[in-house]
Parts: sequence; C-alpha cells; structure tokens
Amino acid sequence: MSTTSGIHLQGTGQDTYNDRSHHLSKVYTFLGIIIIVLALLTASISFIILIGFTPVVPSRVVTLILIGVNSVWIFGLIVIVIYEIIPIIRAWRSRRAASRLHVHLISLFALVATLPAVAVALVLGFALNLGLDRWFDTTTRQIVGSSIDLANAYADEMLQNLKNLSYAMAFALDNKALLLHNLAEYRLQLTRHAAGRNIRGAFLLSAGGTIFASSNLGDEDKLPIPPSDLIIQATNTRPFSFQPGIHDYFGIILKFTNIPNTFLYLVRDVDKTVLSALRLTEVNTERYRDLNENRLPMQIAFGMLYLCLFLSLFLSAIWAGIAVADRLVRPIRLLIGAADDVASGNMEVFVPVRAKDGDIGQLSKTFNYMVSELKSRHNELIAVRDQIDERRRFSEAVLSGVTAGVAGIDDNGDITIINRSIETMFSMDSQQVIGHSLLSLSAEIWQVFELVRASGRKNHREQVTLSVTGQERVCNVQITMEEEDRQRKSWVLTIDDITDLVEAQRLSAWTDVARRIAHEIKNPLTPIQLSAERIRRRYDKMIVQDREIFDRCIDTIVRQVGDIGRMVDEFSSFARMPKPQMHTSDIRGLLHEACFLIEVVRYDIHFEKDLGDIPLIGKFDNRLIVQAFSNVIKNASEAIDSVIRAEGVYGHILVRSYRQEENLVVDIIDNGKGLPKEQRQKLLEPYITTRKKGTGLGLAIVRKIIEDHSGYMELYDAPRSFYGGCGAMIRMVFPVNKVDLC
Repeated sequence: MSTTSGIHLQGTGQDTYNDRSHHLSKVYTFLGIIIIVLALLTASISFIILIGFTPVVPSRVVTLILIGVNSVWIFGLIVIVIYEIIPIIRAWRSRRAASRLHVHLISLFALVATLPAVAVALVLGFALNLGLDRWFDTTTRQIVGSSIDLANAYADEMLQNLKNLSYAMAFALDNKALLLHNLAEYRLQLTRHAAGRNIRGAFLLSAGGTIFASSNLGDEDKLPIPPSDLIIQATNTRPFSFQPGIHDYFGIILKFTNIPNTFLYLVRDVDKTVLSALRLTEVNTERYRDLNENRLPMQIAFGMLYLCLFLSLFLSAIWAGIAVADRLVRPIRLLIGAADDVASGNMEVFVPVRAKDGDIGQLSKTFNYMVSELKSRHNELIAVRDQIDERRRFSEAVLSGVTAGVAGIDDNGDITIINRSIETMFSMDSQQVIGHSLLSLSAEIWQVFELVRASGRKNHREQVTLSVTGQERVCNVQITMEEEDRQRKSWVLTIDDITDLVEAQRLSAWTDVARRIAHEIKNPLTPIQLSAERIRRRYDKMIVQDREIFDRCIDTIVRQVGDIGRMVDEFSSFARMPKPQMHTSDIRGLLHEACFLIEVVRYDIHFEKDLGDIPLIGKFDNRLIVQAFSNVIKNASEAIDSVIRAEGVYGHILVRSYRQEENLVVDIIDNGKGLPKEQRQKLLEPYITTRKKGTGLGLAIVRKIIEDHSGYMELYDAPRSFYGGCGAMIRMVFPVNKVDLC
C-alpha cells in the first residue's frame, strides 16, 4: 500500500527494485486483508456467542478465550496499521508533497469510523444497563420468586397426597401382617391397594434395601430402589419422601409398626407437562439467580467484547482509509512533485498515469499535456530570449562606444535603458535609474521632455545647463520620438556634455582678446607715464597756485597707468601662458611653499595643513603649480577679509592633500564668504569675478595651469564639519597616471 513512487524512473536496476517492491506490496496487502477479515469475523462471532444466539454457553472461561483470541487479531491489526502510519508520519515531518492531505484523509476516515462506533457503544451501553435494571428490578424478582414458590407448593401438595396414601396403605397392610407367610396373597393385597390409589409401584423393603414383596402393576422392575441410607431415615410416624429428580416420579418410604424392620416404598408418576414446567421453572430461576449474581462480570465481558469489535472495526477502517488515501494521494503527490520540478525549470518531467487513477488520472494527463506545451513555449522563449540578448549586447556595445549619454524613455516618462556615459555623467548606477522617472535624473531635462511630449514634435534639440554633483555642466540635449504604434510611444534621449568645448571656445576667444588688448594698450602706457612725470618735473617749480591739485592729478595719472599696466601684464600672462616644464616633485612640498608666501604677510589668519605622512609624487611644473596654489590661497584670504570686516570672524584656511584611487587631490578650504550657489562654474571663466577690484583672470589662470597638468578643478561649499559649512572649498585633482606620463 504505502510505496514511494518517483515521477520518472529509468534503469534496469531501479525497475527490478520497483517490481520486487510492487510484489511485496501485493503480498502485504493480501496479508492485511486476511487479518482484517479474520479479526472482524472473530469479533462478530464472539459478540453473537455473548448474546446467546449460539449453543455455546458464554461462561467465564469461554468469555476469556474469546477476549484472548480477539486480542491476538487486534494486535495484528495494530501492527499492520503502525507499519502503514510510520512512513506517513515521516513524510509529514519532512513536509513531503501531499503529506498533509494524506494525514487529513486518514484522520477523516478514522473519525468516520469512530463516531458511529462510539454512538452505538453509548446506545448499547445505555440499553444494556436499562435492560438489566428492568430485568433485575423488584417486580421481576418477585415474579421469579412467585413462580418457584408455586412450583414448590405444587410439588409439596403432590407429596402430601402421597404421604396420606402411604399412611392409609401402611395401616391396612400393617393389620394384615399375618399374610406375610403367604407372599402371593400379600402381593395381591399390595397390588390391589396400589392400583386403587393411582400408585405406579409398591414395595416392602428391608432396612438394607431387600425387596420382600412388590405390587404387580407391570413397571416395578423399571423403578429404582432407594439406597439403605435413605430407607433407615423413615419411621412409622415420619415417612421419608423425595421429589422428582432424575426420574419422573414422587417417592415415599414409611416404616411399618407391626412388621419389624420392614418399610413401605410407594412410587407415583408425575404429569410430563407439569414435570417439564417444574424443571423449566427451576432452571430459569437458577439462571436468573446466576445472572443476578454475575451481573457486573457480564457487563464487563460484554464491554470487553464490544471493545474488541470496535477496535477491529476502527483499525480495519484506518487500514482501509490508508489504502484509499494512498490511492488518492499518490497521483496528487506525483503532480505536486512534478509541478515543483516544473517551477524549478525542469521541463522533462512526466507523471505516470494508471487506468485505476480515474479523474485524477485525467488530471495527470492534462498536466503532462500542459508540461509538453510549456516545454515547447519555453524553448521558443529561450530562442527569442537569445535573439533579444544578442540584440541587446549589440546595442549595449554600440551605446558603450558612444561618448554621449543615451537613454530610452517610455510614454510615462520612465527610463528604460541608459548607457555608461549617463552613469558616469550623473554618478548614478543603472539600477538607481532604470524604472524611475526622468525627473529623478534631472529636473532640467524633464522640463524639456514635458515640452516635447506636449508639443508632439518628433525631434527637438536644446542646450541645457545641468547641475550635476554640485557642478554646472553645459549639455546639448536631443529628444527623438520613436513611435511603436498609435497607442504607445517612446523617446530616445541624447545628452552631449559640451562644457569643455564651450569653455575652450570661450577661453580661445578671451585669449585672442587678451592678446589684442595687451598689444594695443601696452604700447601707449609708457609714453603716457613718461609724459606725466616730465610735466611734473617741468612745471614743478612754476606752479604755485593749486599745487596740491596738480600733484594729485599727476599721481592719479601715474597710479592709473600703473594699474592699467598690471592689468595688461595679466592679460599678457593669460594670453601667453608658457608650456609647463615637468619635473618629479612631491606635491606636499609645493603646498608648503605656496602657503609660506601667504603666511608671512597674513599672520592674522590661522593656516592649518593636513598633508599626510605619505609622499604624493607626481610630475609638475613647480613654478606654475606654486603660482596656482598661491592664487587660490590668496583668494581664500581675501574672501576671509570681507567676512572679518563685516562680522569679526577669525580667519581659518585648511590645506590638505591625499591620494584617492588614481588621483592626487588638493583641497583648499576657508571660512570666508563662500561661493555663489548659481552659475558657480562660470567663476572659472575669464573676466568673471565677484570682487569689486578683481580682474576675473585669477581662477581662469589657475584652471589653465591645472588643465595643462591633465587635471581639473571643482568648486564646492565648505564641509559641514568645517565651521558648519560656511565658506568655500576649491578642489584640484591631478590624475596620477597622466601626471606621471607628462
């Protein structure tokens, strides 16, 4: 019955094992059926014997034998049921497929078998107790007692009549004692007296039981002679009598008075019907008394045998329930196992179908058909997936080779795909972007997308300034609509970062302008300054009136010419930036030199240097790099001056350097007035400044020096850990691999 079946078995060894297991299962099932039949048959016969429907008297010995035999079969049933339940419990604990259903079905069968048996036991127990109570109540006992009293009274009356007859015959025969010498005459007298009194036989006995004379009625030789111990108990005034026992008659013995040691023995027949009634009354009364005395043992025996019958039925029902549950659960378990295999991706499963599986077998056939269909669809999907993967790899290869950022946008504005340029540009991973709205990537691009989607244009190009990781980048954004169908639309977003190109164009233009300005302005400055000084020397002694005004005007001309000269020199320096001459240096030493140049004149500012203990070696033009660092530190000190004058804040400049992956990083942080939030990146362009006397070339020159060293600059607010974020941080990054190759 309980066999472990796989979904698909292969191999001759496994087949041989299954054949042997199937054969043993059949033998075991046949043995179980025999035990069940014998157990039920034994329990039924025992119950019938106990009720009294058979000639076998349900005595105590018989009852014990029946209980013992039933116990043997019940033990056999328990063994076969436990043999079946153990693997079911193991399967349930290991949570095998359909194990819970198996347990539920068996429990249901056990419940169905138990409830009727318990109900019948309650009804039978109540009926038995009620019947016994009624059978042994006072009225019944009085009836039984009255019947036996009536029978005894009838027997006593019959015996009393016989006693009276014996007295009369004894008196008559005792007076004729002389006739004993003539036995024939005396026998005749004895016969005549007996015949007239409905006596079956009359005898003259000695004390030892010897017959002296007997009547001649024909049946005397068939009548038994009482033993001598009964004879000697009789006297002439008190005869000895006995009621019917083995033989159907009354007997009485009376001693003669005149005849010494001689006894009269009379026998009278009893009516067969009356005798049968008397005996039946005695037997029933005796049985009634026995039942009354053995009432509790009888109830116990009845309960034990009924318990045997109940256990036989219950265990048989469980065994049958297990068999039926196995038949129901087996295909279900195979289906569940096959479904699990299919869920795990195995499409080679096949559920065996047996003819006796019925509707579940039809379900298994349907499942096999479904699996075959799934397999074909799965193979088709794999083929399509391979094609899609091939196209995707091709698209990714194409997109990865494109320097511009490319993204796919669906009709809802959600991002469907991006290339690596987008990830690098926005410093975001594809998992953070794909599936999310374009708004989460950039609010500026989202506004352009909304405009294009609302207008219905298929192609749109626009230059947009984006704020990416705190830096402003100038990008050329192009959105192209790809119409899949009338209901669904998608867009391709292309982002070209043209910041460097725009800045290079501006730098080139400003360089050309600076070169022209330096050429056109510098030439007349020297004659103007010389002319002003000559006028002072020529007319210094001649002018008496308004001498102070004269000197002030001459000083103004000289001073302004000097300022214009210095500005022209900056223009010239910006326009004619020399090519760096690279030497291997430790950037920490260059920072020390740049800080010293400012420290010696700005003792009112606290300079803090965090340059680390590890050398930061690279190839630099020491003069240009020190110039760049000094310019940035000078700008930081000037930013602190405005705050100190306004609020009385103590100046603090932090200079730190460190290595970050393949880059050398220099941060110069101050607690000055900070940088503007908007268009911050334009401060790196020429002639853009926030100071009243600034030329706007300082940071532009620094940027040019950093870029000539293959590096770049970034403008940030001061970290929150540094005076709560008040101030600015200028970051200069030098790629080590590029610096070393210079």
